[in-house]
Amino acid sequence: MVRMSAEERRESVIRAAISEFARGGYHGTSTETIARRVGVSQPYLFRLFPGKQAIFLAAATRCLSETRRVLEEACTDADPHMSMAAAYKTFIEDRDMLLMQMQVYVAVAAMEDEFGAEIRKVWEDWWDSMHLLLGADTHETTFFMSYGMLINTLVSLGFPSSHRVWADFAP
Repeated sequence: MVRMSAEERRESVIRAAISEFARGGYHGTSTETIARRVGVSQPYLFRLFPGKQAIFLAAATRCLSETRRVLEEACTDADPHMSMAAAYKTFIEDRDMLLMQMQVYVAVAAMEDEFGAEIRKVWEDWWDSMHLLLGADTHETTFFMSYGMLINTLVSLGFPSSHRVWADFAP
């Protein structure tokens, strides 16, 4: 049996939490489910994280930060919109990341403001990064981010890429 460090276990919990919260949301996912998926006890889970909200926050932050990283790495000077959009479409083929992102927005709307403030900060950093990559043009940034949210919505609703709602999207 391979022994994992606390940091490796913590990483396992974050990955498992993304998968579980993506499907069940904050209120529909128990810490017991996450602990079982990782193969640890609930008491050990709570040694790694102080509570369910902390686990969700770590998963949410990871999801949004990973999305930002993928877009930043894909950005090319030639056509930042197209390069980042193509990378994003590939990235959200991982349904867990897409659904987790959607669950984050639901949770922020439903939870107390302290949690929302932390998520808004991560999202604001993502916005600022995109803003700089797109030439610090507010219109361009707004268009790009709204385009991404439309992609989230269409994919979440299960529209196949051949459906007419995708007709004006670039290949």
